[in-house]
Amino acid sequence: MTTTVRMHTYRVSPDELTEFLGRRATLVADLRAEHPGLTQVELIRLEDGTYRDTWHWDSFEQMAAAFPAAGSPQAVAVQAFLTDADALNGEIVDEH
Repeated sequence: MTTTVRMHTYRVSPDELTEFLGRRATLVADLRAEHPGLTQVELIRLEDGTYRDTWHWDSFEQMAAAFPAAGSPQAVAVQAFLTDADALNGEIVDEH
């Protein structure tokens, strides 16, 4: 089975990080309840101060089915904290 990932890179103000993390946790829980293909979510603070948010899905189709949720009130509340945001889709071809 091929894993599909969606990677977001963005900045969050240090003053807003705690509230952002709480809202993000709610969003992840809600998405997992509605879309069981979401298997793993990782948030990494990079050395330049940006965050890399990687969402793992069982398939591209399951990820695409969840895209309408990007307009949900929970997602909009999370996105309000982001600056310099960018996103890329990919497929894991090798992992050990």
